[in-house]
Amino acid sequence: MGLSVKQLGVFKGMVAAMGLAVVVIAMGMMFDPFSLAQSEDLGSKFTVLGQSLILPVVFLIGCIARLARFRFFSPEDIDGSALSNASHEASVLQSLLQNTLEQLLMTAMVYSIWVFTMPTAWLSVLPLCSLLFAIGRIAFFKGYAKGAPARAFGFALTFYPSVLLMITIVIYQLAGLVGLSLS
Repeated sequence: MGLSVKQLGVFKGMVAAMGLAVVVIAMGMMFDPFSLAQSEDLGSKFTVLGQSLILPVVFLIGCIARLARFRFFSPEDIDGSALSNASHEASVLQSLLQNTLEQLLMTAMVYSIWVFTMPTAWLSVLPLCSLLFAIGRIAFFKGYAKGAPARAFGFALTFYPSVLLMITIVIYQLAGLVGLSLS
């Protein structure tokens, strides 16, 4: 059974985003481009975590503000979706907000685990993934109204870095349990 045109478009976007995420994460781990390897103390780690969450949180704030602004100027949407039937535009903005909130929650949890359990030489990965989050959200927002193939790259560029970091965390921690050194 072959893939539909839409499925093929989504697949291509996912593969491109996955490839970019793998390259960026690998480069961050190998080269420490922000020279964060000396961030051994707890305060420095919290700083890296906080700075890496700035862009993702900015996108969440932007989504909330866009929906609130739209509702304020829309007589049919001003009461909110729980008290009225949302217009198409409000539904789209609500979907963008919901997806961004889901992505941010996962991102914040994974970044927090990474900063406290992984080698400090790999901390540069977090600000790099933060940039991928921002690029991914922009691509997702721009492509959303055009359908699944148009938004797939943006979704995947927001999603896969967190997934890859979590897989790396699990592998690294399991290796440590059996006495292997991966750093």
